[in-house]
Amino acid sequence: MAAEDYDIEDQGDQQYVVRMTDGEEDVEAWFHVTPDVAQQLGVAPGDEADLVAATVDFLRKHQDVADFPSIVEIEDVLASYPDYEEAVTTRR
Repeated sequence: MAAEDYDIEDQGDQQYVVRMTDGEEDVEAWFHVTPDVAQQLGVAPGDEADLVAATVDFLRKHQDVADFPSIVEIEDVLASYPDYEEAVTTRR
């Protein structure tokens, strides 16, 4: 999924709304980045949207956009996918 297939909007408090399309369906998901997870993943303050973009791309490889949950906790993705940390840290 290319970045032009979704928009990321900062909502403050480390929350981001992502609007995506898979060509047939529009989906909105809220992503939450905790400071601890951002630090663990080496994300500099202010670069959280880049982590959200990397997470969208990562999750898209594992599931259809229509199956994205309405709320995505980055720490849950980190705990659920053993290859997530390497995927998002090597991308940046």
